[in-house]
Amino acid sequence: MPGRATSPDLIVGVDVGGTTMAAGVVTHDGEVILDARVPTQTVHGDALETIAGMIAGVREQVQRPIAAVGVGVPGPVDVTRGSIGEPVTHLPELQGRRLADELGARLGLPVFMDNDVNALALGEWMFGAGRGARSLVVLAAGTGFGAGIVLDGRLVRGAVGFGGELGHVPVRFDGPRCWCGGRGCLALYVSGRGIAAAARARAGVVHGRPGSEPAEVTAPLVFRAAAAGDPVAAAIVDEACQALGAMIGTVVNGLNPEVVVVTGGVAESLAPLESRILRAAGEYAFARALAATRVMIVPGDKRVGVRGAAALAMYEMRGTEPRSGRATP
Repeated sequence: MPGRATSPDLIVGVDVGGTTMAAGVVTHDGEVILDARVPTQTVHGDALETIAGMIAGVREQVQRPIAAVGVGVPGPVDVTRGSIGEPVTHLPELQGRRLADELGARLGLPVFMDNDVNALALGEWMFGAGRGARSLVVLAAGTGFGAGIVLDGRLVRGAVGFGGELGHVPVRFDGPRCWCGGRGCLALYVSGRGIAAAARARAGVVHGRPGSEPAEVTAPLVFRAAAAGDPVAAAIVDEACQALGAMIGTVVNGLNPEVVVVTGGVAESLAPLESRILRAAGEYAFARALAATRVMIVPGDKRVGVRGAAALAMYEMRGTEPRSGRATP
């Protein structure tokens, strides 16, 4: 089980999501005592200004010492350079930025940065569904699709930050082009962006109500339409369940973790379909390995993302890794 930091100080966690940015103050027990949020699409100009302003706002509210800041960002983080790599599909202005260095200089605090789902995995491992486990994989179906991997108590980052980019592993080799440049990626079938795009692209696209436009189609709408019997929506949801099951099978066979957590904004719609997803996983996974894996579908929550970013800072301050994107004044 991961050790607990002994400092009484608090941590600020920042989750830079594709839909919402959130910052919050987190205790060393993983409790988020307050948080603030802004829609990502309302951020104009430099995202650093928005992030710094949110951190300043929650620090002012809590009126207690802050030990460090953890930041989870969309896209891979090159840990050797401390910079955000490509692709950053939701906030392209962050690509190449040494965000931890910039924030650390501005705030006068240690700042630790990593991929948002890596941070989320650390939060689940330290405080959430994977607490007490040595190995855990988080599959996060949100606006995009990310993953985070903890094996034998260590976060798997890869050589240049692409460890855990399972959303861009192909599940259909002859599938359509993905926004990452690949083909048939898991994200096309299970992410909010991919599900909505599939619905808009197909004949008989689900509009949700008479007179609405295809651009208004969202993933939750597609799931609701499928439950109501719409055949196009039902086919898209069937593909999502099969693709996610295939990825769970790949994870179980390839990594054999104790726990797999499916979370993110789309997880609320996936939760009622858990039995279908696990049946699909059974078509791909070794039966004994799957039986030994605790698979949970946990709907996403921005406070969980904030907790994960704080867990990243706690993990780094324990000194178990050489470094992530990190700035120490």
